[in-house]
Amino acid sequence: MERHIRSKGLLLVITGAVFWGVGGTVSQKLFQDFAINVNWLVTIRLLLAGILLLAVQSLRKNSLSMIRIWKNKRSAGQIVIFGLFGMLAVQYTYMASINYGNAAVATLLQYLAPVMIIVYLFFRKQTSFNKYDGMTVFLALLGTFLLLTNGSISELSVPGISIFWGILSGVALAFYTLYAIPLLREFDSLVVVGWAMIIGGICLGFIHPPWRAEFSTFTVEIYMYLIFVIIFGTMVAFWFYIESLNYLMPKETSLIGNLEPLSAVLTMVIWLSEPFGYFQWIGMTCIIGMTLFLSINKKGAPKTAG
Repeated sequence: MERHIRSKGLLLVITGAVFWGVGGTVSQKLFQDFAINVNWLVTIRLLLAGILLLAVQSLRKNSLSMIRIWKNKRSAGQIVIFGLFGMLAVQYTYMASINYGNAAVATLLQYLAPVMIIVYLFFRKQTSFNKYDGMTVFLALLGTFLLLTNGSISELSVPGISIFWGILSGVALAFYTLYAIPLLREFDSLVVVGWAMIIGGICLGFIHPPWRAEFSTFTVEIYMYLIFVIIFGTMVAFWFYIESLNYLMPKETSLIGNLEPLSAVLTMVIWLSEPFGYFQWIGMTCIIGMTLFLSINKKGAPKTAG
């Protein structure tokens, strides 16, 4: 029985991580080949995925569990801030980095968030800086340098604007991770993330309404990619990741979650035939190694909302 439960957890987290990574590559396909507007995609992705997550929550428990977060002014204010400066910021900066560069670089730059959290907590004097932290920062900086330059100082291998949004994505993910902690202690994770997605989608919807798109030019192929990004790359990926925590230790889940950047890189290189240099592969290995090293050696890491 125990082996069966563990196998179920492994299947859930592996599927979720792969869907996350592949979803980024599919988004890149939509931006580059079909000129899908990044603002519109983020809006529709957040709104529909958020609605679906809350629907899952209502089926698993009850509708009252979804509205309890709004009955207290403190928690209501927190979920609004989390939705705007956490969820929306993470999703938009990540997609913008993909739009101007590629899914692999965007995903790997976002994985700098753990280093940013270490530095933030150190300056806030909430933690000490030890040799494990030093190794983590070294791997992150070396990996980022190789990833962005492909070993050549004279020129960047990806556009500067993509790097800008990618680094902001890491900052946003760091905030997202730290700010979510008190909410996740009090409310179900599907409720927190579902409402955060809807809040972010509504806010961005004022800039680019979801109904303002050239639907007449949408082909069956485009709709299939959109369904994958929204359903599998967002809603199912998050749901499976969270569900796996019921069967695996958080450390195991976070370790296997490193399949996300790997799947993004592999699908980008194989499916989209994007070039990825020798030193960039080494850089990717350093960044994935950094997250593995952090997961193994950091105890009591903050619980994330996705």
